[in-house]
Amino acid sequence: MGDDLKTTVLNDLHVGLGAKMVPFAGYSMPVQYKAGVLKEHLHTRAAAGLFDVSHMGQVILRGPDVALALETLVPVSVAGLAENRQRYGFFTNDAGGIEDDLMIANRGDHLFVVVNAACKDADIAHMRATLEPRGITVEQINDRSLLALQGPQSEAVLAALNPTVAGMKFMDVATVDLLGAACWVSRSGYTGEDGYEISVPNETAVALAEALLADERVEAIGLGARDSLRLESGLCLFGHDIDTTTTPVAARLQWAIQKIRRTGGDREGGFPGANIILKELAEGAANARVGLRPEGRAPMREGVELFAEAEGGDPIGKVTSGGFGPTVGGPVAMGYVPTEKSEPGTVVYGELRGKRQPVQVAALPFVTPGFKR
Repeated sequence: MGDDLKTTVLNDLHVGLGAKMVPFAGYSMPVQYKAGVLKEHLHTRAAAGLFDVSHMGQVILRGPDVALALETLVPVSVAGLAENRQRYGFFTNDAGGIEDDLMIANRGDHLFVVVNAACKDADIAHMRATLEPRGITVEQINDRSLLALQGPQSEAVLAALNPTVAGMKFMDVATVDLLGAACWVSRSGYTGEDGYEISVPNETAVALAEALLADERVEAIGLGARDSLRLESGLCLFGHDIDTTTTPVAARLQWAIQKIRRTGGDREGGFPGANIILKELAEGAANARVGLRPEGRAPMREGVELFAEAEGGDPIGKVTSGGFGPTVGGPVAMGYVPTEKSEPGTVVYGELRGKRQPVQVAALPFVTPGFKR
């Protein structure tokens, strides 16, 4: 492992659990533990999995009209977010592309934002450059770790440490005492399952992880199963399914853009790329992100080109994420096709090792979400 890789506070715990560590977004992170990706995936779907996501960026924004200030960078309604509620959003660029996706929580006197690890330095620089001139302070939080407890048993497991978490609904946020530490807990995650993300002071992170893992319903889960879980759940991975060239409409993330920010809304536009994104919201995008079910057992992974016909013609799209779906019991993928080819049931062809195989466009997600509404 390279000396230049950062480690999380839980690094020694991962190694002690027999994790296979790999470089990811500049960090040494566990890709899997002794059980392996398949068992870790299925355990999370059936019980509860504990993920270290401390490599992600945690940021506090404070200042006058902070919600309206952040709305100059994202097309979602931040000012309409109720206190102690959280919302998914994305930074956009002048071409209408996505610079990163993020979670935004209204904590009353400040906003708490979580950004992707690979983008956090750029995201924080972007927020500082644009928000600080408006009187907003942008504080990167470095003294906290971030854990995700995911799966249908998550509520029962975490409620054993503090029963108040059982009353939280999907996307609620609260400060919760866990092992005597003030933890910032949201009922959310990126597996499609019910669960929690827990921002915990670094000095308590190992003890909290060990306390959760001491529950027989909980197993440590690595990045491999995190990826297969989010893929089955139709959730985008930045740099793969969405990037700076992908618009929210092409990515089929328009559900995250509230009416108040759309054409005719009280706070219409005012974000980077608004002219392009608002036009696509009205008229549609040329391409669309879709679910894909390859026929047969061979997975189609990122980069596989898609064609309209079994022979001849130029590529019409490509796979952006793909692999074996343990819950589905077969290969699953996501990718982009022309919008006219995006109806579920449409057959396209993916080229594997020089041969084209049929792929059926499928509705997303592949697995019904288990969120507690």
